[in-house]
Amino acid sequence: MSKKTATASKPSRTVTEFGTISTVLGRETHFSGILNFKKPLEISGEFQGEIESEGFLLVSEGAKVRANIKAGTVIVGGEITGNVIATQRLEMLPSGKVNGNIKTAKLQIADGVIFEGNCEMILPNKD
Repeated sequence: MSKKTATASKPSRTVTEFGTISTVLGRETHFSGILNFKKPLEISGEFQGEIESEGFLLVSEGAKVRANIKAGTVIVGGEITGNVIATQRLEMLPSGKVNGNIKTAKLQIADGVIFEGNCEMILPNKD
C-alpha cells in the first residue's frame, strides 16, 4: 500500500543584497497611510500615502503606488506617482513607470521605462 503525501508549494521569496524580503503587500492589498519599515519590503498591490525607510523597497510589476517615497534602495517594476528619494540606489525595470521627481546616488534605467519628471543626483545617504 503506497502512501501519498500532499506537498504544498511555498511561495518563493525574493532575496536581495539586503536579505530576504520579509513583508509583501500582495496584489489584492489596498493600503493607505504612512509606511515605515526596516526589513526589505515588496509592494505588489496598491498603496497611497507616504513611505519612509532607510531600507530596501521593491514596487513590483502591476503595483500602483501614489506616494512620496524616501528609502535607501528603490526598485521600480510597477507604477509610482510621487517624488522618490533613494539615498543609495534607484533602479527602474522595463515595466517601471515613475511620474514625479527623483533624487538618488545611483540610477539605473532599463529600456522601456516611462519616466516623467526631473532627476537630481546626490551623494549617498544625503537628501
